[in-house]
Amino acid sequence: MPSAFSPQQENAFAALRQFARKRAFAERCEMCSRELAADHEHLVEPASRKLVCACSACAILFEGQSGAKYKRVPREVIFLQDFQITDGQWDGLMVPIEMAFFFHSTPHGKVIALYPSPAGPTESLLTLDAWTEIAQSNPALSGMQADVTALLVNRVGHGRGASAEYYLVPIDECYKLVGLIRSYWRGLSGGTEVWREIGAFFAALKKRAGVGQGAHA
Repeated sequence: MPSAFSPQQENAFAALRQFARKRAFAERCEMCSRELAADHEHLVEPASRKLVCACSACAILFEGQSGAKYKRVPREVIFLQDFQITDGQWDGLMVPIEMAFFFHSTPHGKVIALYPSPAGPTESLLTLDAWTEIAQSNPALSGMQADVTALLVNRVGHGRGASAEYYLVPIDECYKLVGLIRSYWRGLSGGTEVWREIGAFFAALKKRAGVGQGAHA
C-alpha cells in the first residue's frame, strides 16, 4: 500500500489549506479574479484532481458541461443514516485507518479510495469486488457524481462503541478534512487539537446535512 501521496493528490488539497488557517489575504476567483468570500465555490480538474477557487458566476458556467476541463463541485451534504456495511466489508476495502473517502474518477475509470494522514491523502488499493458489494447494498451511492462527490466515512471509535458516520459530500470537503489533519496533527496520536478540529468538522457536516432537523436518509 502506498505510503506517500502523489503530486495529483497534493494539488487537490493544496487549494483547501485555507480552511485550516486564518485567511491572510483576500482570495480571488481563479477564473475572473473577483474577490471571494471565505465560503466560496470550487471547480475540480478531473485529470489532475486540482481544485480551483471560483465565484458563483464562473462556477455555474461549468455546470453539467460534458468534456470540459473543469467540473463544478456541488454544495449539498447528505447524511446516510441507514448506510449498510459490515466490518468484514470495511476490511475488504483495505483502508488501514477508520476514516476514508471514495469517489469515481473519470480519468481512471474506477472508484478511488483515499484516507487522510499527517502526510496528506494516501491511496488505498481498493478492489472492484469489495466496492461493488457495498454499492449494491446502498442504492444511495448511485447519487455519487463522478469526480465531484464522494462517500466520506468516519468509523473512528466504532470498535469501542462509537457510532459510525457516512456522508455523501462535495469532494472539496474531503480535502478540507485532509488539510485539517495535516495542519494540526502532532506526535503519534495527533494530539488534542487535531481531534477537536476533526470533531468540529463532522459537527459542521451534520448541521449542513440537517441531522436532527429532518436529515436526509
